[in-house]
Amino acid sequence: MNKKLKRILKNTVPLVIYLVFCFAVNAYAEDMWEVANRIIVDVYNKIAGISTVLAALMTTICVVGMKLSNNQQKVDQSVDWLKRIWIAWAIINGIGAFLAYVRPLLAGLATIQ
Repeated sequence: MNKKLKRILKNTVPLVIYLVFCFAVNAYAEDMWEVANRIIVDVYNKIAGISTVLAALMTTICVVGMKLSNNQQKVDQSVDWLKRIWIAWAIINGIGAFLAYVRPLLAGLATIQ
């Protein structure tokens, strides 16, 4: 490249990039908090769905383990694992219930007038 073309590119490329970023901000309709809220809800829904499927699968494995075990110690271990699985599932879904039902009730209370 010759020096004139390099100088033109050196002067115009930063200006073009700056203008792209300036106009891109006006193109988005959501602000940072709406985007964050949408992402959090989407990720939580996926986590809750996966945790429900895994809890059902692990419950099935524990119950089958209890039925096929030949001593009381293995049955007790399966019961302990069942308790842990369902407590963890209840906590994960409890967080979702709080976010879904309680947070909208408190939405207007943290405003300054």
